[in-house]
Amino acid sequence: MKLREIINILEAEIIIGEPNLNKEIKMAYGSDLMSDVLTYIRSGTLLITGNINSQVVRTAEIAEIIAICFINNKVPHPDTLKAADQNGIVLLKTKFSMFEVCGRLYRAGLSGCDEIK
Repeated sequence: MKLREIINILEAEIIIGEPNLNKEIKMAYGSDLMSDVLTYIRSGTLLITGNINSQVVRTAEIAEIIAICFINNKVPHPDTLKAADQNGIVLLKTKFSMFEVCGRLYRAGLSGCDEIK
């Protein structure tokens, strides 16, 4: 699924990374625990989280995450924005909760990390 489609589904706002909206997202994973992200996530994933600190971008870089969507209209810290911009990671925000975001994406046909072998 193209990132552009995900933005429409989640009624999301693009914070950083507009040139990368045609990238293909293979799966999604929702978590606030970065240790879980490093354990379960695969390359080409959209990370859904409420964490807004720069550690989330550092984790995304290691895990080859394409984009991060912040839930509940959370706005990331300035150092998070800078790190994402430097690493080419798309940042989005949506008004929806993690439960709603995951449900919308699943209903639209996007797989979770545990469904991809």
